[in-house]
Amino acid sequence: MFERLASTLDEIAAQVRPLLSQGRVASYIPELATVPAVRFGMAVVSVDGRVFKTGDADQPFSIQSISKLFALLLALQTEGDGVWRRVGREPSGTAFNSLVQLESEQGLPRNPFINAGALAITDILCTRFATPENALVQQLRKLSGNTALDYNLRVANSERRHSDRNAAMAHFMRSFGRMDNPVDRVLDAYCSHCAIEMSCVDLARAVLPLAHHGQLPGSEERLLSASLAKRVNALMLTCGTYDAAGDFAFRVGLPAKSGVGGGIVALIPNVCGLCVWSPGLDANGNSLAGVQALELFTTLTGRSIF
Repeated sequence: MFERLASTLDEIAAQVRPLLSQGRVASYIPELATVPAVRFGMAVVSVDGRVFKTGDADQPFSIQSISKLFALLLALQTEGDGVWRRVGREPSGTAFNSLVQLESEQGLPRNPFINAGALAITDILCTRFATPENALVQQLRKLSGNTALDYNLRVANSERRHSDRNAAMAHFMRSFGRMDNPVDRVLDAYCSHCAIEMSCVDLARAVLPLAHHGQLPGSEERLLSASLAKRVNALMLTCGTYDAAGDFAFRVGLPAKSGVGGGIVALIPNVCGLCVWSPGLDANGNSLAGVQALELFTTLTGRSIF
């Protein structure tokens, strides 16, 4: 697969170029509305450390809901299977910021990748860490090898000022006894996590432990047990791309997590981590060109989990 991967990525970039002007940049977070929709980058990092990239693969962008994946990993490191007492493991079938299921299911979020589930995970981190904002940044610096990455304070503040729906979810969950920390504290940490900025290369490298049975490649250190890594990958496949997860699995066939900043991180077990970024979104909040790029990737390389 790797022999001609550089030219394959360039071919993908050329094929998706007409889509770059068709998606809509997330505008409900004002700081994200200023990002040009025509940006595109893609990176692949193999488990043995080789890097292949095209376009704006080194340009940092706001990872937004991709942070939910790494917050979950951090919570699993501290809580293990106890995390599943706080969130479910089922696809929601509703929008990522929907409140509908919380009432009928007594404040228990369907999965950790919708906003309600991410708030529950952030609540765990607020209990475990004095500064959960910095704890996740430190984890991502280690996983990516980029010691300079951080969250963008302007984006975090912009998101926090427009977090009424997330606040409603958190208060609703708290009314069912499912939040341990003050809502404002949880929202501060959650918005900071979403505002972390990383490049495609950073994210493709950071996801490698999930492609390597929970172990950091090139090291004896283990991030998660092989069993937990398998379970996270399964959740990514079934819940990682909002309420379009079924269509994404059908088209792409890889475990993935998307964010409204336009990034999608994915992996091929035992092979590589990969990330694509294009800020223009489809109706489900996934990168329009990014989904197409990943579908082309699995088609042209013949590699998916199926």
